Amino acid sequence: MADISPFSAIRPVRDKVHLVATRPYYSYKKNVLEAKLESNPFTFLHIINPEFGKTIQTKANSTERFELVKKGYGDFLNYGILIKDESPRIYIYRQTTEERVFTGVIAGSSIEEYITGKIKKHEETLSERETMFTNYLDLVGFNAEPVLLSYAGTTEIDELLSSAILARPEYEFSTTDRIKHELWILSVEDTVAIQKAFLAIEATYIADGHHRTASSARLYKERKQKGLETSKCAYFLSFLVAEKSLKVLEYNRLIKDLKSHTKETYLSALKNIGTITPLNEIRKPINEHQFTVCFDRDYFSFELFAHLIDKKNSVNSIDSAILSDFILAPILGIKDLKNSDNIEFSPGNIPLKDIEDKLASGKCALAFLLFPLTIEQVNKVADEGLNMPPKSTWLEPKLRSGLTIYSIDE
Repeated sequence: MADISPFSAIRPVRDKVHLVATRPYYSYKKNVLEAKLESNPFTFLHIINPEFGKTIQTKANSTERFELVKKGYGDFLNYGILIKDESPRIYIYRQTTEERVFTGVIAGSSIEEYITGKIKKHEETLSERETMFTNYLDLVGFNAEPVLLSYAGTTEIDELLSSAILARPEYEFSTTDRIKHELWILSVEDTVAIQKAFLAIEATYIADGHHRTASSARLYKERKQKGLETSKCAYFLSFLVAEKSLKVLEYNRLIKDLKSHTKETYLSALKNIGTITPLNEIRKPINEHQFTVCFDRDYFSFELFAHLIDKKNSVNSIDSAILSDFILAPILGIKDLKNSDNIEFSPGNIPLKDIEDKLASGKCALAFLLFPLTIEQVNKVADEGLNMPPKSTWLEPKLRSGLTIYSIDE
């Protein structure tokens, strides 16, 4: 079963929601982030960046910095920019892009289900980041960015969602990236009905937010061991979307330096393990196990010899692992994707022109374009308790921070 919980969201007052809710701060380039902070006094980014414009600042990710984040959060509450719903509810959020519509449920998801494996993961977390996020949660006392979870949709849940969104949404606004955002606050009756409907779901899957989930679980365990109240931190903020509606894109690889290789010696090495076909222009692969190899104004299609692919292993047979095992590690010497300074990752929603520009400018010497995984491949890895290579998928929707805030202290 999927144990989801209603909560009393802390959220922007209606007339300022379009100004408060924001993309995660780390998704902004420095100049864009500064411009938003300078021009918008209501953006949630001010809470996350409490010392903007100050000459002397506290150390990033320090206790002192987190205390300032907590103070900024309190200020937004005191000024009436943020309000708290009186009774616990479940929320429906709909995001409409130019290509598709994502509709799902915002609720608390059970830490115990994560610990016991009913909430499944496909990515290994970094202990350093996990510790940092745990300290952050413990000090600030709130979670403002939902973890994206997928589930196998049911007719009952689909019908409940379709019925609930016939009412006028509490929020309805658009952002400059041409995305429309809508939020509904469910009635008590609909909240109970949604909770019951999710009990029929056998498992949910982390699509995006592995570190946030792991840190929430660690904080829950730490407080439980100390005998502290854990009712609020027994759940974490989540956005649950039927897996059929998720958009799964590839994560491409950009190599900064060929090191000891020239283009010719590198291509020669590839010919020993697969077939290479010249291309007239840059394009994405059209089949699984096919890679587009990109130099500056010189492009090739590459396919590994079929007998080399371990099709019995759900991780070894995915393209990001094939690329690492047969090319990045043995040919280019990139064995640690998380820590190598010779590789960048480019999500599949980035225009190919951007990659061409990086190749032309010399910012990278080589690029690999991958074919996207299916959600079935991602879930199979999770079902088997395995981990994919870092940055194997780019999953959408991407959610706004500060739209619904989950307090773990009150």
